[in-house]
Amino acid sequence: MPLTVDHPETGPYRSVVTIAEPRPTHTLDDELTEALDRCDQGSVQLWVHNVDDQVDETVRRLGFTSYRDLWQLRCPLPLPISDQPAITTRAFTAADSQDFLEVNRRAFAWHPEQGALSADDLAARQREPWFDPNGFRLLHDGEELIGFCWTKIHTNPPLGEIYAIAVDPSRHGQGLGGPLTRAGLDWLAEHGLDTGMLYVESDNHAANAVYTALGFVHHQTNRAYVLDRP
Repeated sequence: MPLTVDHPETGPYRSVVTIAEPRPTHTLDDELTEALDRCDQGSVQLWVHNVDDQVDETVRRLGFTSYRDLWQLRCPLPLPISDQPAITTRAFTAADSQDFLEVNRRAFAWHPEQGALSADDLAARQREPWFDPNGFRLLHDGEELIGFCWTKIHTNPPLGEIYAIAVDPSRHGQGLGGPLTRAGLDWLAEHGLDTGMLYVESDNHAANAVYTALGFVHHQTNRAYVLDRP
């Protein structure tokens, strides 16, 4: 069964349990109970990929409380031609690292994972086999970095993901989110992808409005739960 137990060295949770797919739901109760026996005392975080009512009922019965829904959205590519002028982006280079980290920190100060991205984390991402600096699109105003759209190509199945996207908070309200998302999706379409995908917090209403306008629709929900144990 695709159920894993991790013990993070940092963060608020002593143990993190992840339930991926495919999963035989008739054994989930027993599998999750056994996983809890392997967890340290203290708070346990549980992530369920593509949650459904049956799984939700099972994990709540074991004492978990949900606190976060992460939506996966998808859209067909290429996007319809827009009557709005396109923005100009360029590929990421190593010289952009510090500027990117600073914009990322400001833009994701509220985010439990992305906002804490460090230089070491960025370097680790760049060593991943999927990393392509040409798909890491940067938006500048003169010499100032004001936004980015970082894409990722999956091969099985073929999907073009908006891995991370942000506009510097100082430029919010200028209508840059939609064109920046489109720039990333256009790059993915130019490289043969016919489906775009991204993850977004369910309660990020401003971002979801932008994505809906571009043609994204809800595909699945990954749900986070917590169990506090003495």
